Order: sequence, then structure tokens, then C-alpha cells
Amino acid sequence: MAAGGAVVLFGAAVGVGHWIRNTEHTLHVNWPPLYAHSDLHVGPGTPAALVLAGLLVAYGPVVARRLPWRRLLWAAWGGSLAWIWSLALIDGWERGVARRLTTRYEYLQVAGEIGDLGAFLRTFTDHILLDSPDNWPPHVAGHPPGAVLTYEFLHRLGLEGGGWAAAWTILAASTTAVALLVTVRALGGEERGEETARRAAPFVVAAPAAVWLGVSADGYFAAVAAWALALLALAATRRARAPRVTAVGSGLLFGLLCHLSYGLVLTGLMALAVLAAARTARPVPYVLLGMAPWFAVFTAAGFWWFDGYSTLVERYYQGAGGLRPYGYFVWANLAVNVLTVGPATVAGLRRTAVALPGALSGLRRAPAAGPAALALLVAGAACAVLTADLSGMSKAETERIWLPFTLWLLPAAALLPDAARRYWLAAQAALALAVNHLFFTGW
Repeated sequence: MAAGGAVVLFGAAVGVGHWIRNTEHTLHVNWPPLYAHSDLHVGPGTPAALVLAGLLVAYGPVVARRLPWRRLLWAAWGGSLAWIWSLALIDGWERGVARRLTTRYEYLQVAGEIGDLGAFLRTFTDHILLDSPDNWPPHVAGHPPGAVLTYEFLHRLGLEGGGWAAAWTILAASTTAVALLVTVRALGGEERGEETARRAAPFVVAAPAAVWLGVSADGYFAAVAAWALALLALAATRRARAPRVTAVGSGLLFGLLCHLSYGLVLTGLMALAVLAAARTARPVPYVLLGMAPWFAVFTAAGFWWFDGYSTLVERYYQGAGGLRPYGYFVWANLAVNVLTVGPATVAGLRRTAVALPGALSGLRRAPAAGPAALALLVAGAACAVLTADLSGMSKAETERIWLPFTLWLLPAAALLPDAARRYWLAAQAALALAVNHLFFTGW
């Protein structure tokens, strides 16, 4: 019933969105609520994607149950990497991979042309507004300088052009599956946590979100966020050999995250969920210690994060963000993410909502374990999604922009009953295949 309700919500968003698009012309989206245009096609990645989908459905649950834990993590990474690549190549090498980060909106329009890094950082905020001289392309202007600097450093290492940038992005994004499983296991306890993570593994790998993880810089951001939270979970539960050092490592990633995307400060809500599940605040000082160098270095170099953000808000309303109607996207954003998380996740979220009150009351007695820890983790991600939605700074393209949050909803599928797991997994894979064959997605 929950999955059916999600389908109805998406259908309503399609109907209302097309009506607004055809009458008011304010959405700036070709196929609302999805940022894409209709394009029925097949490509070189189609055979591999179909074979992988079949293997994931047929053998995913068995492999997740039987493999030793460390081998399972390697298998999850390899499976995610193959799934993302095969889906991306449905659009072909040039259109689906090599040119993704080279369009006029993207980072490679600037990366490779920066020159003096000091001057770049000192004047970065001066080029954000549309009426400023030599204003940045939309994605560069919409993020702190850490995002474009990542691709600049790749360029300086000799990994030039869209192909290398895409390969790096996909490689980073594919590790998110491992971080999710590590976090679920750490928070849930040695036995119950591992069991929950194993049940979640096939759904994490076969996620429809892989469509947008492929060659979207937000997939790279999602990986940084995922590993920051994974290290925090290991430090909070003392499952790391050096919890304090692990917490500092988490802070380093959180500091980098803040300088990759302004909106990802909302991962702080997910960090609070991790700390709540572990019933501890011990890692917090060490996390802050790890974050400090990033703010110190960027500020000393001339970029002040808060100036950048306030200027970005003005730029946002100068462009399409100022025209897109909040009244539509405040619910259509949620509808389009049905495609990102898939029906199995929606069904799992219903079960998570049922488990959440018990998980919260149980925290009075002991740290959360098993499904209770999972419920708290998923609730933190849901809070981040809702906060981003209500802020008005996310109108359209959230199937991509919210990846660092929505990926944490995927483990909710671990709560689905055994008898129906393969059917739900098949629905997930089929949805990803349908989206990539029926549409050409953009960002």
C-alpha cells in the first residue's frame, strides 16, 4: 500500500507538472518532475545492465547471506561499481560518460583553467552572481570551491578531460554502498547489526539511485558524506581500534563535505542520528577538531564560507530557482525521489516508521541495536530530506542533489519480509533500467 501510494504521488506530480509546464512555463524542467527528457533508446551498456539485474535478483540475497563479512563488502563495492557503469553506458560513452561533466553547467568548464589557486579562492565569491564579470557556470557558482578544485587537482595530476573525471566520480560513488553497510553493522551491534546489513546489501547495490550516481558530482559528494558517517559510527560504537583517530578522520571528511556543497551541512542531522543510536557524544570534540583545518585553510586563503552561501542564495533566485514554484516542488521533490529510492525502499520506510517509536523509547535503557538502530539512521536521513525540501533551496533536480541523504533511506528495505525480497529487488532493478532506457537524464 505504501509503494502504491508512492506511485500515485509520482503520477500526480507528472500530471500537475506537465500542466504547469504547458500553461505557465515556470518549471524549467523538460519532463516534470524529473529533470530529463523523453528518449526511448538502448546502448552498449544495455546487455550488461540486463545481465547484472538478473544476477542481483537471482543471487544477491544468497550471496549477501553466505559470504564472509569482508568479502561481502568487496562484493558490494564491485557490484555497485558494475551496476553504475552499465547504467551509465546505456547512454553510450560520449553522451553517458565522457561529456557529462563538460557541459556549460559543469565543473570542467572551469577546472584546468584556474591557474593561481590563491587568486581563485580570494575572488571566488566575486563571480557567483549572474551580473558579476565572468560569472561562474551554474554548478560551480552553486557550490563552495572544494567541488571544482577536486576536478582541478585531477587535471593537474594529468587525469585531464571528461573521461577521467567521470571515472573518478563513478569510482568514488560506488564506495557509498560499502560505507552504508559498515554504518548499519556498526550501529546495530555485532550480530543483529551484521544481519541487518546483510539483508540491506542487495537493495543498496541494486538501487535505482545508481542512474544518478553515474557521472554526477553529487555521487562523489554522497561518497564523502557516507564515509564521514561510517567513521563516526565506528568511533561512536568503539568498533575502531583507535576511536579518537577515527573520529578525527570523520571530521576531516565532514569539513571537506562542507566545502563541496553548502546544503550538505544537513548531514549534521544524520550525524546526530548516529550519535543518538550509539547513545554517546564522545566523538564530537574530535570530529570538530578534524573539521577545523578545512575552515582555517579556506578562510586564510580568502574564501569565507558564510559569504559564499549568502551570495549563492542571491544567485539562486536570479536564475531558475526564482521562477520555479515552491508550491509545486515542495511535494514534487518528494515524488520524483520515488524513482531514486524505488518502491522497495518506500515499503521499507513504512516498516521503519512503525519501528521508530520503540527505537526512541529503547534509547532510555541502552544503545539501539538491529532494526532499532536502522530506524534511527533512516529517520535522520528523512529529517535531512524534509529540511532540504522545506528550505525552498531545492526546487527540481533533487533526484541528483539529495543523493547524500536519500541513499541512507535504502537500508530500510532490510525490514521487508523474506518471502517477497526477490520481488522487491526485481522491482528496484526494473525501475532503474526503465528510467535509463526511457529518459535521458540531465544535471
